[in-house]
Amino acid sequence: MNDLEERTIKFSEDIIDLVKKIKVSFLNKNILQQLLKSSTSIGANYQEANGASSKRDFRNNIHLCKKEAMETKYWLRLLTKVEEKHKYTIRKLWKEAHELTLIFSKISKSSKE
Repeated sequence: MNDLEERTIKFSEDIIDLVKKIKVSFLNKNILQQLLKSSTSIGANYQEANGASSKRDFRNNIHLCKKEAMETKYWLRLLTKVEEKHKYTIRKLWKEAHELTLIFSKISKSSKE
């Protein structure tokens, strides 16, 4: 297993651990659902990219990784508004989502060359 694959899995696991600690409410329910979908999709799309049947398929999946990482940052930012007690953990996860966005942006650009 490569480092980025492990990193995306660990990120998904960290998001799951955070969500398990949060009591679901009217305010956070949709945010938590969307956060789980986008954050776990990063690693899933990276798995698909690694098994891609063509260079185009690889690029498309890497682009999806980047998009999902960006979306995850959005949901994490909103979550800080309704879950202030978890602000430190959320900020840490936002930083990791940002780093993943930058990594997948770089891979996407270099795969077009």
